[in-house]
Amino acid sequence: MPLRLSELASNAHAETLAAVTLGAVVATVSGVVANMVEARARARERERAAAVLVGEAMAAMRTILEAAMRSMTVGERYGPVTRRMLIAARGELDLYERNRELLLDLRDAQLRADLHSLMLRLAMPLDGVIASLNDAAESYPNARDQGMEFLRETLTKISPLLERLGRVARRRFDNYEDVFRPGAVTEAEVQLQGQPQGRS
Repeated sequence: MPLRLSELASNAHAETLAAVTLGAVVATVSGVVANMVEARARARERERAAAVLVGEAMAAMRTILEAAMRSMTVGERYGPVTRRMLIAARGELDLYERNRELLLDLRDAQLRADLHSLMLRLAMPLDGVIASLNDAAESYPNARDQGMEFLRETLTKISPLLERLGRVARRRFDNYEDVFRPGAVTEAEVQLQGQPQGRS
């Protein structure tokens, strides 16, 4: 039985509507998937940036505090050099505290908790030692040495955390280790003196 013209038009209209509907569904799904992928990529980039910043602050603070402890064995125990190094270490801790909200970008909740706990354990004795240097009259006997000993013990817990941060940041944080290494300054001076001088 031959189809009528109206039936042909109706079938064509239905096929067009189906094609348009299918295209709209595909475009919507593609857009949603693309947005999800982009959002996940941005989240990973924020997580990596947070790991880099916190890792850099921790690595620098560890290096400075270790140098301060070595300087205590030379000359005056809590002399000007040690004092400046302790203040510099506090500056790295300030950097962390100003950007503490970046920890929320780390997806590992246990890593966030461990990092913040460690920073608190570093801040309390460090602030106490610095305060005792600024006002020796109010400090308790042996308080400085006790604070520095607590810092020394806490520093041993930084390396495992830096390894965990390094996996997130996809980099290592050992580039600070040679900055205050014993003899590093002398070696740097020898290297500089051995370089050929540029032409004037």
